[in-house]
Amino acid sequence: MARKVDRARLHVHSTFNNTILTLTDLDGHVLAWASPGTRGFKGSKKGTPYAAQLACESLIAKMRELGVRSLIVTINGTGQGRNSVVNTLKGSGIRVEDVKNVTPVSHSSEHHLH
Repeated sequence: MARKVDRARLHVHSTFNNTILTLTDLDGHVLAWASPGTRGFKGSKKGTPYAAQLACESLIAKMRELGVRSLIVTINGTGQGRNSVVNTLKGSGIRVEDVKNVTPVSHSSEHHLH
């Protein structure tokens, strides 16, 4: 039986082509993960918000098994799936404590503004 975890962290890696969700405990140990590919989506369909929503729903089921009641969400990337993941979580009954965007920002374009 998996150990019970009250609070966890969800890492959302959202690219144009895919959305990968990794659930870890607060120490960074992976508890579960999901992606549209694990739900049967192939090719360009993996990057859609709907695919990300279904991947998130399957991960929410795992969170319930683990006893997760609240989450800290970190988002990396600018793909379409990130908003649907957050919206799916908000409707799940699991408390979202914080959403942090950790997407690296390119600074190379700033030099051309002056």
